[in-house]
Amino acid sequence: MKIIESGNVAAATGVMLSRAQVIAAYPITPQTPLTEKLSEMVESGQMKAEYIAVESEHSALSVCIGAASAGARAFTATSANGLLYMSEQVYWSAGARLPLVMCVVNRGLGAPWTIWNDHQDSMSQRDAGWIQIYVNNHQEIIDTIIKAYRLAQTVSIPVMVCFDGYYLSHTYMPYEVPSQKLVDEFLPKYYYKHTLDPANPENLNTVTMPYGRPDANGEFRNGYMDIRHNHHQEMVNAIKTFEETDKEFEHLFGRGGNPLVAGYKCDDADYIVVLMGSLSNRLKDIADDFRDQGTKIGVLSVHLYRPFPAQAIVNALENAKGVVVFEKSISYGYQGGLYSDIKAAMYNIKNRPFIHNHIIGLGGRLIKNEDLIEAINRSIASQQELDNQPQWIGLNR
Repeated sequence: MKIIESGNVAAATGVMLSRAQVIAAYPITPQTPLTEKLSEMVESGQMKAEYIAVESEHSALSVCIGAASAGARAFTATSANGLLYMSEQVYWSAGARLPLVMCVVNRGLGAPWTIWNDHQDSMSQRDAGWIQIYVNNHQEIIDTIIKAYRLAQTVSIPVMVCFDGYYLSHTYMPYEVPSQKLVDEFLPKYYYKHTLDPANPENLNTVTMPYGRPDANGEFRNGYMDIRHNHHQEMVNAIKTFEETDKEFEHLFGRGGNPLVAGYKCDDADYIVVLMGSLSNRLKDIADDFRDQGTKIGVLSVHLYRPFPAQAIVNALENAKGVVVFEKSISYGYQGGLYSDIKAAMYNIKNRPFIHNHIIGLGGRLIKNEDLIEAINRSIASQQELDNQPQWIGLNR
């Protein structure tokens, strides 16, 4: 069934189809309509779940931690400073290896206050141990939430599904709603190997010693550093698992095929623009205009950001002459995080392309096509590496 609705409704529908059993909600713009829609679904009986309105974002994720630990599939969503407020529990839920899914409806961070879109919020949590997936349209929102629940449960690592505030959350686009029967076939019932069980008591997440030691039953238990190593390695392995998950989704639903990165006319491109989120849709039109004028431009949209799909990035970019990275976030005092990661991935390429960094759209600053075109032309004209400082696009002049 194809409908036209907002991105927030697409997200809520994906959560409903995934049969989430506990919804913990605290309102924050531009996420609020997502959880409001879920409350309507629960109240009307369309969705069989407990809807818990809490007093803060910290409590929202705390409820999800409790629900997931007790054996229920849980969901929450947030934006901006709400994500920062729950940061302690973001780290905790990752360390507890809970198969949670959370939507981050991307918005700039205060202070100063802004309600408009950029990626500073989710990028600030990129090292928290969650899988992060960025999507570009409403179809990807609903599909990715369903895939995220299966991925989280398979690898026992929580997943953030990130999508642009307003550009996707509040706009209306057509998308296909999967059938409940197929979603049930794709997504197994909830399972967490440490679900609380009075018949089999466990101590979970107690104070951990620097080195491993036997537990009360004589079974050797890892120390803190070993646990972190295992989490890291299983994050790396999750790249392959996500590819397998997407392949099964594509088999059942006929959509997918680009779980890590999605390229547009990159195979023969001399220059490739790389970015995350909905702006990639506009860059495709710009790339076509460049090609009409004789310059081969491609667009690479990064979907999976953590774990970072370094080999997929290298495969897509290694034959280009130049790479232009546009991003809506900044690591203060250095450069954009996506740019840094791409540079690191490309470091050992023998004839690596030049790579330029452009910061755009912070706090909802208007991103003009002419500014994007000018930045690409400037990069092509330079044909060389710039210093480590990024170029800022759209500043007041």
